[in-house]
Amino acid sequence: MSERAGRVGERVRTRLGDRAVWTRGRVLAGAAVCTALLLVFHGVVPNGVGGLGSLLESFLPWLGVPVVVLLVLALVRRSPLALVALLLPAAAWTYLFGPLLLPAPEPGDDDLVVVQHNVSDENTDPEGTARALARAEPDLIALEELVSPALEVYAETLAPDYPYRTVRGSVGLWSKHPLSGTGPLDIAPQGIGEGWERGLRAVAHTPRGELAVHVAHLPSVRVRASGLASSWRDESAGLLGDALAAEEQSRVVLLGDLNGTVDDRALDPLTSRLNVAERGVALSFPAAFPVARIDQVMARGATVASVRTLSATGSDHLPVAARVTWD
Repeated sequence: MSERAGRVGERVRTRLGDRAVWTRGRVLAGAAVCTALLLVFHGVVPNGVGGLGSLLESFLPWLGVPVVVLLVLALVRRSPLALVALLLPAAAWTYLFGPLLLPAPEPGDDDLVVVQHNVSDENTDPEGTARALARAEPDLIALEELVSPALEVYAETLAPDYPYRTVRGSVGLWSKHPLSGTGPLDIAPQGIGEGWERGLRAVAHTPRGELAVHVAHLPSVRVRASGLASSWRDESAGLLGDALAAEEQSRVVLLGDLNGTVDDRALDPLTSRLNVAERGVALSFPAAFPVARIDQVMARGATVASVRTLSATGSDHLPVAARVTWD
């Protein structure tokens, strides 16, 4: 070791041995620990006051942003204490969300490709939207916020490649494979009003066998000064969970705008019964600057191997495409 390197090493050891160095940046270290606690123990944040728990869980992956900010501040502050403390939230975030960033597995010949899209009842280009979704060559296409006359445009545009379809209220399913057992899903919460129909169920007869397909559009949530208003969404999720529990088919796929992320405890009636995407982030809303994936693909008796977003359409949501493998 050269004399100069030896002097540098001595200075570093001296600084690290200096008690003042280890007391510098205590506020940053405390913020890092708090961030780690929120990541790991988000479930203990109460929902009784303003839906704080669900609000936090809706944006849980974004807790990675303060970790990066704290890292920059710790480097500027030259705080070993803060840098060591930042290992906690970094490890927690990597454990929770790191696998989603890994490459998707190689597609198999027998995989089922599905597309989920809230097309928006204000979409001015339903034909272009339908063609954009068909270009992904999915086996199934689930759509929400279908209204006339746009519904007729979607039906006409998709008919050549998707001859089988079923529509209930404002939700619909288009399929390359024959459908049977079509019917509504009763997921309307009490007091929401007459004519609210946003769920359906069908059985798709695929080359690999029968698959029950549930399509749902749960009620919207609102972020207000008093907190998260989500009681109708939560009740509707419970009703959908009951329908899934009663489903007799061993293989099930759920496609829908669930107005919630898979980390949100309000979707526990669904995520406790179905598996979610293993790869892919696919933030879908709002389309202009996506901050959350509220358009979901879940499955039972099958695996959602990967999920991704497609190019923007005339909707305020981005389409979500998923590859489903048979268990």
